[in-house]
Amino acid sequence: MHLNPSDSKATGESPPLVSVVMPVYNGETYMAEAIESILTQTFTNFELLIVDDGSSDNSVSIARAFETRENRIRLFQFEQNRGKADARNCGITAANGEYVAFMDSDDVSLQTRLETQVNYLQVHSEIGGLGTCGRAVNHDLSSPLYRYSLPQHHAQIALDWFIGRSILGASLMLRRDFLLAVGGFEPGRRSVEDLELVARLLHKTAIKLSILNEDLYIYRLYGQAKRKAPGTPIHNAYMELRRRVLASLWNEAPEASLGRLDDLRKRKRLSWAERRATRRDLLRLIDSMIAANWVETNDRPVLVAEMNRRLEEASPRRWQQFCHWRRHHFSRGE
Repeated sequence: MHLNPSDSKATGESPPLVSVVMPVYNGETYMAEAIESILTQTFTNFELLIVDDGSSDNSVSIARAFETRENRIRLFQFEQNRGKADARNCGITAANGEYVAFMDSDDVSLQTRLETQVNYLQVHSEIGGLGTCGRAVNHDLSSPLYRYSLPQHHAQIALDWFIGRSILGASLMLRRDFLLAVGGFEPGRRSVEDLELVARLLHKTAIKLSILNEDLYIYRLYGQAKRKAPGTPIHNAYMELRRRVLASLWNEAPEASLGRLDDLRKRKRLSWAERRATRRDLLRLIDSMIAANWVETNDRPVLVAEMNRRLEEASPRRWQQFCHWRRHHFSRGE
């Protein structure tokens, strides 16, 4: 049965605990595999909300076939493409679950993903949103490319928002009330919508974000590197978002500071002068996040330690060798 965004599936049953929201746009190649990865989860008390975002291929037919055979699936359809942010907001509005989980139509969730996240959120009431680590693979899942090793704690996620990957947005599971309190995704946004949402979630320090150090999400990587290269629309949107958020913390967003933070994110080698300037930027960033209640005052030592670690990684090779020798030399004497 085809459903419009305002419709609901009346089953007479108690509402599911989890609502999984999956936006689809011309996803016929991989979406069946993505849907199956949700339907075969060890946790079964969920609904899957598929939002077709104006596809021109067979995505709707595939989704309808799954909906016909599986009563946990509801299909929504936009007549025209509106972007992932609006598609996800449609699913969030229609969600019945206490928790909202995201899923992209070309990825795979490992079987224990939902169960592991639900168990964690039910024990840790202070956590409003929970992501996972994951693995990037090639288009047919035959070759692992790299691991998304992400910071686990709220304060580290906040710092990494500026200088790292920060979070794998499609792996998130959030308390629905927490998500609605920040207004969901920014309407109309067509790129880096997950990073924009995370910036607003991080500002709500009364309830925190966390990431499980488990690879529970498989991210299919094909063509993204070219689309995210400097000068492309996605990269420009990425930098503009960072500019906007930095300005909210500093009341300014110096291009030199933005460039240095981006170089650190890209793990570029820094000269001694660049390293000193980047250290000043990071200390200012840490203190401004504390002042704005992104993080707590007692998070500062952890963040400074993380800052020093990242700067060491970006330092000239000879300095890294010296630091390695110093650690090894003094550890032997303990």
